[in-house]
Amino acid sequence: MRRITAHALYGSLALACAAMALTQALRLRQAERLNADITASAQAQVDPAHPTLPPQDAAPEVRLARAGALARAEAHDAAFKAYSGVIRSGELDALGCQALFNLGNMYLRQGLAQGTGEALPLVELAKQRYRDLLRAKPDDWDARYNLERALRLAPEEQEAVAEEDNEPVERRRVMLRGMDPGDLP
Repeated sequence: MRRITAHALYGSLALACAAMALTQALRLRQAERLNADITASAQAQVDPAHPTLPPQDAAPEVRLARAGALARAEAHDAAFKAYSGVIRSGELDALGCQALFNLGNMYLRQGLAQGTGEALPLVELAKQRYRDLLRAKPDDWDARYNLERALRLAPEEQEAVAEEDNEPVERRRVMLRGMDPGDLP
């Protein structure tokens, strides 16, 4: 009886290992296919005059890679549409965060490349993308750094506070036991 139990235990352990190996092989095959699609999408020639967007049924990783290729080819309108297809409203996943970061970088690069008068709207768009990303992922130091760079390029407007507006509204005399009378500041 002991021998049959040991063989049954060994057989079930072997089946569990075979199932795990099969699962890992399927995941590896899917990852290789996805990597091939990403490589093909990122290395495809991009004509800035007639850019092609990735298909909507493509994996989000492929759409993100294609959006990056479009941004590098300076097809900014098509890259914006591709990045927007990756970013889902509501909860941002890792790819959505990466797309927001890349979109902010694209706007910031465009703003830096243009003159000072035309750069302000693009820098403001970049700041908004970085802020959206930091709301979803507050510990993203790269987004914080880039937001700081964008804020240096286009500082936020702050209302100037005049010194004469800081006068106290009311003064009172307060008397404390054992203390000389005086005004509180």
